[in-house]
Amino acid sequence: MCQIEDERGPRRLLSKPEQLRGYLQPAPQGWDKVMEKPSRFVGIDVSSRTLEVSCGSGRECFQTGTDAAGLHVLIARLGPPAGVTVGLEATGGYERAVIAALSGAGFAVRLLDPARVRRFAGAVGLKAKNDRIDAKVIEAFTQAVAGAPVKPDARLAKLREYVAFRRQIGEAVTALQNERRLLVSPELRQMSRDRELLLLRQREAVQHGIAGIVAGDATLTALFDLLRSVPGVGPVMAWTAIAELPELGRIDRRHLAALVGVAPFDRDSGKHKGKRSIAGGRPSVRNVLYMATLAASKANPVIAAHYRKLRDAGKPAKVALVACMRKLLSILNAIARDNRPWTPEPAKAR
Repeated sequence: MCQIEDERGPRRLLSKPEQLRGYLQPAPQGWDKVMEKPSRFVGIDVSSRTLEVSCGSGRECFQTGTDAAGLHVLIARLGPPAGVTVGLEATGGYERAVIAALSGAGFAVRLLDPARVRRFAGAVGLKAKNDRIDAKVIEAFTQAVAGAPVKPDARLAKLREYVAFRRQIGEAVTALQNERRLLVSPELRQMSRDRELLLLRQREAVQHGIAGIVAGDATLTALFDLLRSVPGVGPVMAWTAIAELPELGRIDRRHLAALVGVAPFDRDSGKHKGKRSIAGGRPSVRNVLYMATLAASKANPVIAAHYRKLRDAGKPAKVALVACMRKLLSILNAIARDNRPWTPEPAKAR
């Protein structure tokens, strides 16, 4: 059982995942053997230039760089990859090279949510924070909380980068449009329009790049065509689902709804029955899903009927729309799972 230290001395951490509550993402197919019996856990705190490594099993922590030489040192010092599970936090992109190097060397690598790791540290009473402590906390979290290793995919990584860049351009365009409403000077307003036109041209070029990536891969093309067969699902929704929701078709609809952030969670305590609400998830997927659901509530007969049914039952418009988001997500999940295009449900089922 792993130990970490703070100003009050060592604290023993939970070593049984079943003692910690919360959604645990199931491992993708083909990784069951990797996760059978890990004998050692490693935690890595990633920054832009350095890696702080907690090796576990009484081994000494060490620090190395994030460049090619540093990654070579990391792999050499970790030893044989058999039975080793490495945990590291998502750090906005700095972790990608580390994941690629470790996975290429045969290590099982888990990408962790920083917020969950920080709450874990608070749960065990740890208030101190530095790179070495963070690495030990990551190691302890990796050991205590079960999860699935990531499986790097170069084509999806490139597609994900393009989709994220397109989204950032859209956010910049919206910011310019909002800013222009407050500008009085005609010169500044014209400069704002020119910047917007430049961004729109760049977005069009990025979209051509996304379409090229998808068209260049038979598997991605087939999945794209399946998702686009659903009325209301446009190319942006299909691109986003492929790039940023690789679990689509691999897990059940309830877990997928929780993953995206459209699953209602209870807020009950004793006799108090709180209002159920959605929380967490992946905002980038959820925002695009929201726009697709708005279109589907008019163009898709199944979603439109579901929306009208909920509204006729007295549900608020936003509650009904979130429920339709879950239903549309379930449809996409079933299509990806069964590898069959969308067909309208029978009238009786509707």
